[in-house]
Amino acid sequence: MKNPATLTYIPLPTSFFEVTPVRLARKLIGTHIVRTIGNQSLVARIVETEAYRGSEDPASHAYRGMTERNKVMFGSGGFSYVYFTYGMHFCFNVVAGTESKAGAVLIRAAEPVEGIDSMMRNRGKNNLRDLLSGPAKFCQAFAIDRSLNGIALDQPPLYISGTMQSSSPKIKTTTRIGIKVGIEKKWRFVDAESEFLSVRIR
Repeated sequence: MKNPATLTYIPLPTSFFEVTPVRLARKLIGTHIVRTIGNQSLVARIVETEAYRGSEDPASHAYRGMTERNKVMFGSGGFSYVYFTYGMHFCFNVVAGTESKAGAVLIRAAEPVEGIDSMMRNRGKNNLRDLLSGPAKFCQAFAIDRSLNGIALDQPPLYISGTMQSSSPKIKTTTRIGIKVGIEKKWRFVDAESEFLSVRIR
């Protein structure tokens, strides 16, 4: 990877996200997510994702149809879906596909790249490997809450930029984590060589 100080982060076009959730979950591995707060940017490289589909996926929030909470999942790809879970954590998802076809990709883990001191302050932690190694940890470090739900991910304050490395990540698939239904689906995608995963692959 290049020195972060030399990188320019350019938002990906909407067309990048207009694919199935499973396809997008794979495509997002190795891309960068950028969070701007004032004059500062927090940047991380996505290393772990999970795909969630619509009515055919019992683990998906969209399984039982549209609600006020999940309606952004039924919109166009390239928007954020942020939800609150267990009464204490936010989780960040990228909406996939085209309008009316519900689906999203959960960002499970990322590798810190820029703004690491701010991420550590946001989390109250200084362990680099553990900083973004889970969906709730990622949201806390990136100061993501419900105010960012439903925003387009092609401009500040939150956007996704294409891969900036000389070689493609070695991607592996596993079953999803922390769910009770749909557990047979191998819709979790990871950078197999990353040290920043939420759960190491066997």
